[in-house]
Amino acid sequence: MALNKAMTIAGSDTSGGAGMEADLKTFTAMGVYGMTALTVIVAQNPLNWDHEMYPIGLDVVEKQIKTIVEGIKYGLKNVVIDPVMVCKGIDSIMVPDAAAAIKELLVSRADVITPNTLEAAYLAGMDKVETLDEIKEAAARIQQLGAGYVVIKSGSRNSSGEAVDVLYDGKDYVVNTEKKIPNCFNHGAGCTFSAAITAGLAKGLSVKDALAEAKEFITVALKNSFRLNQFSGATDHCKWHK
Repeated sequence: MALNKAMTIAGSDTSGGAGMEADLKTFTAMGVYGMTALTVIVAQNPLNWDHEMYPIGLDVVEKQIKTIVEGIKYGLKNVVIDPVMVCKGIDSIMVPDAAAAIKELLVSRADVITPNTLEAAYLAGMDKVETLDEIKEAAARIQQLGAGYVVIKSGSRNSSGEAVDVLYDGKDYVVNTEKKIPNCFNHGAGCTFSAAITAGLAKGLSVKDALAEAKEFITVALKNSFRLNQFSGATDHCKWHK
């Protein structure tokens, strides 16, 4: 029987922890055949781990997508958008033009969108998104922009001992609160989480069931995370077994 398939449109993280690499590892671990269209190559300076970005031309991105859509998989559905606007340890929008395009063009196309609190604040037009009430308000504003389901992740960007995720479908809020995993490395956690949702949807799960499975996946990946070097560590995509 043919494997379920999923396409990721993402940047390449040379260190292997995030971006396209994290997406493909997650797809494979969850039994989904992954395909990719690269948008940017990101290298890290080995002396200080500063990120250096090398964008890929739009015409090449389009040709990659055409290869997948016209050559392999017609009728794409279940659009999951992880609106990558900031990196770990950075509290400002990296590429303002790209962030504006995500808000204007992509949010309304998303069946599921998974911003962190900084990205949610930008998309919702709010000064900050920190408290549970602010997260709920941001989710409602983003959903009004046309997204189907909004999942806002507080994760490491809140100072409490708990990670709070909020799911909003336009009617009801589902608040998921769990204790943070101590001493874990979370580079690529957001990419991995959204890729796990995508994999679940590709296998035919409902959005809520895909979210539940993705939560299980990222929890195992974080519990088994490991150090890469003196600057960073990564989640382990290989330890999850359904």
